[in-house]
Amino acid sequence: QLQLVESGGGLVQPGGSLRLSCAGSGFIMDYYEIGWFRQAPGKEREGVSCISSSGGSTNYADSVKGRFTISRDNARNTVYLQMNSLKPEDTAVYYCATQTPICSLEAGDYASWGQGTQVTVSS
Repeated sequence: QLQLVESGGGLVQPGGSLRLSCAGSGFIMDYYEIGWFRQAPGKEREGVSCISSSGGSTNYADSVKGRFTISRDNARNTVYLQMNSLKPEDTAVYYCATQTPICSLEAGDYASWGQGTQVTVSS
């Protein structure tokens, strides 16, 4: 069974950093695009970043460009989201997802999701 498990969330002060991990099992991650999304209470799920199966192509939401970096280690079946210069508006549950035909920032394009990890940015 294909599974994704996020980790690395927590409480951080504005301007701080966190690195989220998305660990896959039940599939060979080399063959799949992976996306990161976030959802704050009362808001729509927002695409944050995605990375192609090879790692050669990445996309970012305008709100995180220059601050967040997505990467992957296919040997470890893991995708990372390095988040720097965090802002209170980055507070959300962060999800990773896969099974999309393209590297997309649209949640509806993804068929499989992790359970999410909470990121809270507050002083």
